[in-house]
Amino acid sequence: MKIRCWLMIVVASVVGAGCASVPQNPVALSNEAIGPQAGRMGVAMTALPKLDTQLPGAHCLLCLMLASGANSSLTTHARTLPYEDLPRLKHEAADLLRKKGNDVTVIEEDLKLDDLPDFGAKETNFARKDFSSLRQKFKIDRLLVINITGLGFIRTYSAYIPTSDPKALLEGTGYIVNLKNNSYEWYEPISITKSTDLNWDEPPTFPGLTNAYFQVLEIGKDSFLKPLAADVPVAAREVIGNATSQASASTASSQGIRQ
Repeated sequence: MKIRCWLMIVVASVVGAGCASVPQNPVALSNEAIGPQAGRMGVAMTALPKLDTQLPGAHCLLCLMLASGANSSLTTHARTLPYEDLPRLKHEAADLLRKKGNDVTVIEEDLKLDDLPDFGAKETNFARKDFSSLRQKFKIDRLLVINITGLGFIRTYSAYIPTSDPKALLEGTGYIVNLKNNSYEWYEPISITKSTDLNWDEPPTFPGLTNAYFQVLEIGKDSFLKPLAADVPVAAREVIGNATSQASASTASSQGIRQ
């Protein structure tokens, strides 16, 4: 009975929180945010999430226990996979911005969004967190944030019954905040999933899904960088892309992954 009451409280809290805020729609990249006229641009990333297997749809405690147990080998394998060159994504973004004439500072430390105060505005196109303190701290006018929130695999459930095979997953958001007024000058949700063409259920190394994971990393990185590269000369894009591909091939080879 106590567990049931606790679950009802949690569900009510989640629903209430969802109703309290307006969903943020994508915001096209503003011309004011790109180029020498944009002022000083900071580029930051949040800490990369732990690789895991997400099991949406397995809502009840028993359902989640059964689903977690059924996918325990995949979860164990997910936690052995590398981030590859994903931590360098902010540096690649900074390189693209510099090609457009931006004065860029890469913030090496992980951005801790939870440490920032909430921002009072309820309307869309304003950040929920107040980034204004970073303006003085890093001497910047705008901040590009890369926030990767999900990485690994996902398998959907209806209670304790799977409704899909596992897929590789990368999800997050990229956005630019104008630190003068906390408004979004770019906001791009990223959600990439990819299944394998091979048999997925091959523990303990799951080669088919592992290949899909590395492909999702590349697609996800491109999704963050493509809007920033729109007007960058082709030669510059090729230099950055070749560096990324070489690093990816090296990591995949060291993992024994089939290309």
